Amino acid sequence: MFLPGRAAQQEKQEKRLVLKQIEQWCELLVPERLRSDVVVSVQEVQCGDPQCSPIDTAITIVFESGGQGMMGLPMEAKEVTEEELQHVFPPAEILEKWYRGEDAEWPVEEPLELRFEVGFQVLCRVGPTEWAPGVVKELWYREPSWPEGSFAPYKIRLGDGRDIYAPADVDQIIRLNPAVEQPKIANNTTALSNREAATTTE
Repeated sequence: MFLPGRAAQQEKQEKRLVLKQIEQWCELLVPERLRSDVVVSVQEVQCGDPQCSPIDTAITIVFESGGQGMMGLPMEAKEVTEEELQHVFPPAEILEKWYRGEDAEWPVEEPLELRFEVGFQVLCRVGPTEWAPGVVKELWYREPSWPEGSFAPYKIRLGDGRDIYAPADVDQIIRLNPAVEQPKIANNTTALSNREAATTTE
């Protein structure tokens, strides 16, 4: 026998478990020296902007010192993976500023012209303090499920064969690999045109 009330209750319970799991992942990504002073809150919020995801997962990070910061993922909580969270989670220097009560924008708004091109050897942050070498495979990457007009500056293939993307073109997330010789620098006119074309045709 189908009981709508029970089904709704079960759905709420499953969502609470998912939100709790994301909170736990976030806490583990906070540097250990700050972890005992942090409270993480995760919730789903509806976005009224037709250009964004209908439901975002909003993460609020509050420290006992009074400092705090926020970030969001353009997807429902059940779609968030630990790997996805690692890619967009603020680095230690941003968390330190939030802990001290300082204003620190995250994610940092990246310039339209990218610093690296396809073929560049880079280092990507894959954890709170962990970095992995990789090569830029694509500029202005996007996935079909992302809201219209949403792009990641780079798609990168790591040395272990995994493909990841950098959510912002900033040193806290992706930087040049100084141990490897880089290709000659060209301008990014083609890359910018590709992004504009993709935005126009969607």
